[in-house]
Amino acid sequence: MPHTPLVIPGPRAILSHSWLTVLEGKVIPLAIFLGFLEVVGTMGALLSALFWSVAVMLYRIGKRQKVPGLIVLSTLGLGARTVLAMATGSWVVYFLQPTVATALVGLAFLASVPMGRPLAERLAHDFCPFDAETADHPMLRLFFTRLSLLWAFTSLVNAGVTLWLLLTQSVTTFVLIKSFMGPSFTAATLATAAIWFRFRMQRHGLKLQFSRSLSVTAA
Repeated sequence: MPHTPLVIPGPRAILSHSWLTVLEGKVIPLAIFLGFLEVVGTMGALLSALFWSVAVMLYRIGKRQKVPGLIVLSTLGLGARTVLAMATGSWVVYFLQPTVATALVGLAFLASVPMGRPLAERLAHDFCPFDAETADHPMLRLFFTRLSLLWAFTSLVNAGVTLWLLLTQSVTTFVLIKSFMGPSFTAATLATAAIWFRFRMQRHGLKLQFSRSLSVTAA
């Protein structure tokens, strides 16, 4: 069976397309939080970072621009942490904040599938400037739907295991296990998705081809 090429953006195209989204959605909120932490305390730092994320979303909406999925997820996570920080200052709730954020992210991935707008696809477009033909390919759209379901499953399992550890283990044990568990869940999800994607592409006679162009039009 002849292999039909499926053009995927190369590393340079991805970097050129995604650096601003990463800066707005992750780097600047983190810098704001750390910068304000010693000045106004944890609550003030959280509110400052949340204000930035909400402002970026409102600015893009006001300009009728697409709001990147990374910024949506960052705002969701910061909102959850801020609400919990306002409710109580206990150590359990402090460590519970990212767990709730992980669960909310999982639910967001899950809810996006029946809506016909898989969150994995939206995030992929934040980082990868797919051309219109590739973005509309049915196999790629199916992949993003199943990846959203996979990410929802691993996020909810991650949150469940973290909650169990938080309620049953000492703080030291929890921190040690959690520091390895989070990246492990992420790595396992990405590895599974990459292997499945390559297998499905080959099975349907599609050959992956990386684009060298930096001017690919995003869908």
